[in-house]
Amino acid sequence: MPKIKTNRAAAKRFKKTGTGKVKRACAFTSHILTSKTRKRKRNLRHGGTVAAVDQKNICALIPYL
Repeated sequence: MPKIKTNRAAAKRFKKTGTGKVKRACAFTSHILTSKTRKRKRNLRHGGTVAAVDQKNICALIPYL
C-alpha cells in the first residue's frame, strides 16, 4: 500500500489532540477588527474542536498528524 499524502492546507489549519479529536482555530480573526467588540475578539482567541460530522473527513486529510 502506498502512503497517503497529507493535505498541506489542512495540516496548517488543524491539529490532533491526544485523544484523537481535531482542534481548530476560530474564523473571523484576521481583518476588519475595528468593527468587532473587545469581548468578541477575546472570545475568538480560544479555539474549539471540529464537529463530529466533519471529524472523519478531516482525519482523512491529516492521517499522520
